[in-house]
Amino acid sequence: VQLQASGGGLVKAGGSLTLSCTASGLTFRSSSMAWSRQAPGKERELVAAKHWNGRSTYYEDSVKGRFTITRDNARNMVSLQMNSLKPEDTAVYYCTAGVPALGSLSNINAYRYYGQGTLVTVSS
Repeated sequence: VQLQASGGGLVKAGGSLTLSCTASGLTFRSSSMAWSRQAPGKERELVAAKHWNGRSTYYEDSVKGRFTITRDNARNMVSLQMNSLKPEDTAVYYCTAGVPALGSLSNINAYRYYGQGTLVTVSS
């Protein structure tokens, strides 16, 4: 399984970035896709997730209303639109995939695959 993420970079607070991820080596239509992040000195956390059925979505509380996750099953891609970025959003962001059980979409331990990560830095 390969999850190739891109789109990270340096942005000022209040700005926007879009992360994209192309997946291969898995059955994309049957995989729930997510973005997780890890800031220096902190544990990795799940930021957003989209169930394979396309109907269920999860957002971590601090990004609700600012981040939007979308998936394109035809292109095996998942994206994360990040608006109104804050310095506390600074982290390495990972494209994440798995098949979480029903009700476990928000459980980071339910995801098996991670990409190489892309750094997002938000300056104040």
